[in-house]
Amino acid sequence: MIEEPAVTKRPTPRRLTVLLPVLGLIVLSLCGLGVFAYLTARVGIVAELVGLAGALLPVVPVVAVFLWIDRWEPEPAKLLWLAFAWGACGATLTALLINNTAEAVGDLLLGRQGGDTISAVVSAPLVEEAAKGAFVLAILLKRRHEFDGVIDGIVYAGMCAAGFAFTENIYYFGRIFVEHGFGTATTAGVLAAFILRGVLAPFIHPLFTVMTGIGLGISSQARTRAGRIGAPLGGYLLAVGLHALWNAAATLGSGTTFLNVYFLIMVPLFVAAGVLVNWARKREQKIVAAALPRLVEEGLVAPSEVELLSSLKRRKEWRVKARRQFGAGAGAAVGEYQVAVTELAFALHSRNGREGELAGVVRRSRAAAREASRR
Repeated sequence: MIEEPAVTKRPTPRRLTVLLPVLGLIVLSLCGLGVFAYLTARVGIVAELVGLAGALLPVVPVVAVFLWIDRWEPEPAKLLWLAFAWGACGATLTALLINNTAEAVGDLLLGRQGGDTISAVVSAPLVEEAAKGAFVLAILLKRRHEFDGVIDGIVYAGMCAAGFAFTENIYYFGRIFVEHGFGTATTAGVLAAFILRGVLAPFIHPLFTVMTGIGLGISSQARTRAGRIGAPLGGYLLAVGLHALWNAAATLGSGTTFLNVYFLIMVPLFVAAGVLVNWARKREQKIVAAALPRLVEEGLVAPSEVELLSSLKRRKEWRVKARRQFGAGAGAAVGEYQVAVTELAFALHSRNGREGELAGVVRRSRAAAREASRR
């Protein structure tokens, strides 16, 4: 029997609860203004708008893919968009400040080209992957109940990296527009840069940071201290290594070197990441399916709902049917009930101590869905 915990009222530091999110948004907004000011100073408003248009095209499908991955137990939308905003503003500004400093120091020590090389091959991979991964780590530490494994690590890391790549593309496309104009597919210009960054390699930044996300996802389920520390550290080092290799191939290597790195390393890794995502999503489905009989016994789920809850296709059909028959509120209520069932199934599988709390959420969300479907 899954017992709900007794409800006890605890005094909450209300001022702190209100102030921290506000301060966070203020800091993030200031970072955004700083990035905007930097881009405007470097390339100008017109080039910035050109870069923005070019950057919007690849970021939409990238974000859509990560939202598609996150379907069994969708993360809170505000956290996903906060991850994107941190990547686009906070992580980007951090990287700009440190990378530009590293470039200046490199120029002093090694000459003009030396600074570019140090920034691209050493500073950028270390700093950018740390800045992007910091948000995912913060979610794991502060919102542990929102972090259920590898898929969550991949989704948060991917959204953060998508935001970072979005801002970086604005700068690259804008700078190339200033230097070469639009160009053609075979000559230097925005069009050629878009084919490279927007068509051939839109997932490069997410691919790097996803390695950190995978490590943090493994850490969230690890039973040993070595696993909890070693997995995210290993993921971060792999992200840095891949990032450094990519930048070195683009900066120091020839065209052949770059293509070899792209086709022989990055493409296979991308395919491997896709295989891992597919395996992890099937594992999530099996966890939910295995928990449903027990939830039926506990009276939390009706026997007729087992088939509707056991696959993403059936879940979507259920939400669509509820929305068509009873309105958008009913569809949303059914969706909340489905998510609550998934979270309880994950808790039962991992035995994280939240089973009773989540059982109560399932009861309330099911009652709300049934009420909404009667209106």
